[in-house]
Amino acid sequence: MKNELVVYNSLTGKKEPFEPINEGKVGMYVCGPTVYGEPHLGNTRPAITFDIVYRYLQFLGFDVTYVRNITDVGHLENDADEGEDKIVKKAREEKTEPIEIARYYTARYHDVISKLNVLSPTVEPRATEHIQEQIEMVLGIIKNGYAYEVNGSVYFDLEKYNKDGKGYGKLSGRVLEDMLSGSRELDGQNEKRSPIDFALWKKASPVHIMRWPSPWSDGYPGWHLECSAMSTKYLGKKFDIHGGGMDLKFPHHEAEIAQCKACDCDEPVKYWMHNNMITINGQKMGKSLGNFITLQQLYDGSHELLERAYAPMTIRFFVMQAQYRGTLDFSNEALQAAQKGFNKLINTYKALQELSYSGEEERNEKQEQNIITSAAGCYKAINDDFNTAQVIANLFNLSKTINAFNNGNFNTGVVSETSFELMKNTFSAFISDILGLKEELDDATKTTLYSRLEVYKEAKETKNYDTVDEIRTEFKNQGLVIRDMKFKIDWAYEE
Repeated sequence: MKNELVVYNSLTGKKEPFEPINEGKVGMYVCGPTVYGEPHLGNTRPAITFDIVYRYLQFLGFDVTYVRNITDVGHLENDADEGEDKIVKKAREEKTEPIEIARYYTARYHDVISKLNVLSPTVEPRATEHIQEQIEMVLGIIKNGYAYEVNGSVYFDLEKYNKDGKGYGKLSGRVLEDMLSGSRELDGQNEKRSPIDFALWKKASPVHIMRWPSPWSDGYPGWHLECSAMSTKYLGKKFDIHGGGMDLKFPHHEAEIAQCKACDCDEPVKYWMHNNMITINGQKMGKSLGNFITLQQLYDGSHELLERAYAPMTIRFFVMQAQYRGTLDFSNEALQAAQKGFNKLINTYKALQELSYSGEEERNEKQEQNIITSAAGCYKAINDDFNTAQVIANLFNLSKTINAFNNGNFNTGVVSETSFELMKNTFSAFISDILGLKEELDDATKTTLYSRLEVYKEAKETKNYDTVDEIRTEFKNQGLVIRDMKFKIDWAYEE
């Protein structure tokens, strides 16, 4: 398939044609979770956004190496260079070891995120498994004159870096001079040459549990360092896409660029992609702010802000209803609308599997044109910086024709066989392969439903209306409806 993909590059501030560094291959690195708490609704935005990027690049035929890390050390409170490691703090609160906290919440992340039909990355490196690579990167930065050691800690020399024309602040739009004028010395930071310098390696205090030997001290790596070390290890000194939340643009991603450029990498990433946040009452949702709803609470409806439980595919559909760079605000109304929208499309997808071409008849130009326009609209939207909101709008348009065929309003032969195949292939590809939506009932349950429909059909024919009502209620209690159509009886998800 021809590649017409255009992506918004945060580094240049504009949309650019997507042309990978190496023909036919794509390297993509996405910042994964810091594993010290239950995954929450806010975590779904990057997970689903870059899952769709991953899926579509594969759909286009690219060989994609997708790296998504696990941060299990070095991420201090408030994203600072001082204070307590978030994982260590959680371990202290729960009276257990940091490694147990990291293992448990990594498993929880995998469990609840997988329910959203998010594909596993090609590689999922952990910071604690790449300490040596991080030490080697620090050595390289020191060798090139862009870092200095003080009392066993190593800091990045931002002023020297910028004096040498390296361009710190290009990604985030920050100006170093403004940062310096707005900075002040904080307790514990007086060993830095400048308050804006950031830690590459921190000497561990006597009570700090997570520590490793290094040329400078027994300590631990800075939070920013791990992503630079692991991305370059698995994808090389320059790779195609680096993704993450917009809140990581500064300081995390800005520091990543500086570390790589200071360690003999030129511009490490060709396309920087940043998803916007999920907000609640207009404020970013996050563990650090304490305003989050965990995915498990969404699945079982146990949070006080939830009016009901929401299935994983409803949540996935909710996230896709906005283009990934746009804001997305949580509300029960928005989730309920997403549930209805998802059910409409999955009902159409279910019906589509049973449609076949009936042979040419008198042409219905309206249906023919709707197929051609809507199918083209799906591809135009996904190629325009992964605009899933517009993709969904075009799928709804396409579903009108599919449902008209399914309901017996038209035979499929009123469109050309080429258009029929275009309709079927486009709708199926976008629902399943690209957007990653799927039915949530398993095959065994569906077999039981069809058995009950046989009983329902017989009850209708024999005018046994008590049984008819009983089975209708049985389906409704499962969020399903029975559809009595011209030529058949079927079930569907309640819209």
